[in-house]
Amino acid sequence: MKQSTDFLVIGSGISGLSFAIKAAQLGRVTIITKKARVDTATNLAQGGIAAVLSPDDSFALHIEDTLRSGAGLCHEDIVRLVVENGPARIEELIRLGVQFQSEANDPSHLDLGKEGGHSARRIAHAMDLTGRKIEEGLLAQVAANPRITVLENHLAVDLLVSSKTGTPYQPHDSFSDQCLGAYVFDRETGGIDTYQAKVTVLCTGGTGKVYLYTTNPDIATGDGIAMAYRAGAKVGNLEFVQFHPTCLYHPQVKNFLISEAVRGEGGRLIDKHGQAFMHKYDARGDLATRDTVARAIDSEMKASGDDCVYLDITHQPAEFLQKRFPTIYQKCLSLGIDMTTEPIPVVPAAHYMCGGVVTDSWGRTNIENLFAFGETACTGLHGGNRLASNSLLEAVVFAHQAFLECEREWPELRKAALPEVAEWFAGSAQRIEENVLVSHNWDQIRRLMWNYVGIVRTEKRLALVEERLRVIVDEVNQHYHDYILTPDLIELRNIAQVAELIVRCACLRKESRGLHYLVEFPLPDDEHWKKDTILRRSEGEPGQSDSAN
Repeated sequence: MKQSTDFLVIGSGISGLSFAIKAAQLGRVTIITKKARVDTATNLAQGGIAAVLSPDDSFALHIEDTLRSGAGLCHEDIVRLVVENGPARIEELIRLGVQFQSEANDPSHLDLGKEGGHSARRIAHAMDLTGRKIEEGLLAQVAANPRITVLENHLAVDLLVSSKTGTPYQPHDSFSDQCLGAYVFDRETGGIDTYQAKVTVLCTGGTGKVYLYTTNPDIATGDGIAMAYRAGAKVGNLEFVQFHPTCLYHPQVKNFLISEAVRGEGGRLIDKHGQAFMHKYDARGDLATRDTVARAIDSEMKASGDDCVYLDITHQPAEFLQKRFPTIYQKCLSLGIDMTTEPIPVVPAAHYMCGGVVTDSWGRTNIENLFAFGETACTGLHGGNRLASNSLLEAVVFAHQAFLECEREWPELRKAALPEVAEWFAGSAQRIEENVLVSHNWDQIRRLMWNYVGIVRTEKRLALVEERLRVIVDEVNQHYHDYILTPDLIELRNIAQVAELIVRCACLRKESRGLHYLVEFPLPDDEHWKKDTILRRSEGEPGQSDSAN
């Protein structure tokens, strides 16, 4: 079945919803989301959104903190753009109904938190439910807008681009191809529909499910990055996988995050003997950036042989902790851990992809009419390591940037006719009868990535995983051609693609910088590697074109 719309938004997190609300001023918007509209990483975000909102803070300080965290790879013009637009975007969220926490003694001022790597209090939050409150506020606006359609349980399979649909296109400016929409799997019918659009937006979230242990929701299978790469878009800096230092360690819980704000409010990392250890690794102690803290915990666990370390905030009053961290407090208590009287067991887990689909300052990719933002994108803001709570900020700023660009281009876009493209054809594909073909490869990929491409890497392990992944990727691609598609097979194809791309980026970068720590090259090499790692699919997959800009 063929469908058409003006704007096709793939993903229903903060960036996609923010853009959709604005784009509806120009035309019809269709949002597709893999599961329910609230099943997003945004909904799970605890800490908050960073912006300069106090006279005790400044743009210069926020810019400096971001650049320092990014380990020399941040694009300073992008950092300045995002930071300086931050306050206006926070005010906009408030106007849209998002309720951030105010100071108890002055409701006219926001209660600002502080997190690792920040030199001032600048985190707007809703206690430890910030993401949920943002998602609720934006979804309410979307539901009230008749020009926005939300299709739940719809999963994008691949992008429609001119070069693959036989549609004439003349490359121009910085664009190498043109996006015309996407093929979309409908979970209800099991069919694949053709959605054509004048503008397509990728905001599918991150890649955490590529790893065995992650704080991410189950939807985080790198779909946007994989689809964009297959379509010919540039992807970059995929070696920079941020491992959150403090994921709850408990056999009954697989991905519950203990917010960085706990350390921001005085929490200390200790070993099983109660000894604090962060001072051995960084002068900032427990408020060091995430890359440093994650490697410190990894080092402590390897040295001791222990399964976890502990986060202790018992010196704070119980009433304060219950009010400031109600979700974390209740979750821990349900598992028999009272954070007011005992430390919380924690381990690092895959958390955030700092790289992604390469974009310019307007969120545009190198494929015309294809935008990317949120965790799917590599905008130049994060560099080699994202500063805490800059992710939600980046999402709303680039959603606004993309809207401004679309608004400028809309007079021409509105007049342009959508070309005819072929509908999905399954050919002689058979129904898959043995799900073990999917589940076994899925498990293999995630274990290989955790064991070989984790917090600390070696050239030997990277070479081994590259060789083993090649066999798995070939097998998965064969499944894709042989069998009728299912959601699991679509996601498996994407995590296999993204895992391969992460490894290729990691193999290219012969240094240690930010989140990429390579034992054989323990220091940064500014002369050769103070630059982005860029990959782009060459003609005739499986080809590859790896470079650094």
